[in-house]
Amino acid sequence: MKQTLLFDLDDTLIYCNKYFHLTLEQFADTMMDWFSSYSPARGEFLTKHTEIDIAGVKVLGFLSEHFPQSFVDTYLFFCERYGRSPDEKEKKLLWEIGISVYEHEAEPYPHMDATLTFLRESGHELHLYTGGDPVIQKRKIERLQLERYFDDRIYVRMHKNTEALKGILTDGAFDSGRTWMIGNSIRTDVVPALECGLNAIYMKRDQEWMFNMIPIDAAPQGAFLTLSDLSEVPPAIEDYLAGGRKSGV
Repeated sequence: MKQTLLFDLDDTLIYCNKYFHLTLEQFADTMMDWFSSYSPARGEFLTKHTEIDIAGVKVLGFLSEHFPQSFVDTYLFFCERYGRSPDEKEKKLLWEIGISVYEHEAEPYPHMDATLTFLRESGHELHLYTGGDPVIQKRKIERLQLERYFDDRIYVRMHKNTEALKGILTDGAFDSGRTWMIGNSIRTDVVPALECGLNAIYMKRDQEWMFNMIPIDAAPQGAFLTLSDLSEVPPAIEDYLAGGRKSGV
């Protein structure tokens, strides 16, 4: 039976968090160097940054400038804590470290092309639904030529939540019973899908952003599957439709 499949982009089809982790390590190393005379714990910088980063995303959405600004804001917090005068050159360097995360080449997860090709050739309709800065997300999509699979069925939202998903579903007159959301974020993929009555596939990743991890308090009305490799998606959907698989994390 033909299904409508909405794929997330970052850390579902292509790598993303690993580049943020590398950038965070560079940030922490730099902060340790500058604040070494105060004997801070390295983890303090990362913990405070996570707090500032998540608070900002909840308000601003996936605004690209927020991530480098969160480095600067964390730096200013510790300058105030330790009575250290902020330095404009240091602030500029932290901004440059933060913004550099968007300069990495788009790298697909294993089996991305084979999975999307198989699903398309099986008659399923593929859609891409991603959160982030439209310019940055479009650049990733173009570099990997993802229009081959999704044509004009591509949606980029600064705030990726239940309200945004409902808007897409309403505008496209989607049949919720035959629609699947496939993504790695419990917050922005799984919970909105369940709240909209869609089938959901949670692509569990080893390195996950704390922002994405929230309790699942919405009851599935259809399938709710947890997978770890894109190659598992086609057989999991077919198995569920055939009545051979139960929902669950």
